[in-house]
Amino acid sequence: MASRSADQKGSRESRSGTPQLDAVSLAIVEQLQEDGRRPYAAIGKAVGLSEAAVRQRVQKLLDQGVMQIVAVTDPLTVGFRRQAMVGVNVEGDVESVADALAAMSECEYVVMTAGSFDLMVEIVCEDDDHLLDVINRRIRAVPGVRSTESFVYLKLKKQTYMWGTR
Repeated sequence: MASRSADQKGSRESRSGTPQLDAVSLAIVEQLQEDGRRPYAAIGKAVGLSEAAVRQRVQKLLDQGVMQIVAVTDPLTVGFRRQAMVGVNVEGDVESVADALAAMSECEYVVMTAGSFDLMVEIVCEDDDHLLDVINRRIRAVPGVRSTESFVYLKLKKQTYMWGTR
């Protein structure tokens, strides 16, 4: 049985369904974390693959949900003057509440947690009135939301997506 060439490898799913990435795919992810617009030819040179092989691997990583390639903006510069982290306590099914919050366009980050809150939700809004509307009329109206606690951002000191790979 012939082995697959390096450009056909990349990732396999573990028993849990999570993609298991090989060293070359991890190196591609790191290259794109440094510069999401880096040309495939330059990435290929850095990781030892052809441009076409890199293009295929990147598409597979995107299709598997391993990564996204997006423009990260500063919310203040594009008209969103208020950000907050909201801790949410839930009665009943946490996942259904998380799904409902994740469907709201203002909720940029929804994570189920262990600790004082069942969910932590990052919200990006145009202003304080918008934030109040989202928390008071939308989040608190979701069936199962028992309580919320808001942490309004005063100043963003660091935001990075450069954690590399393991």
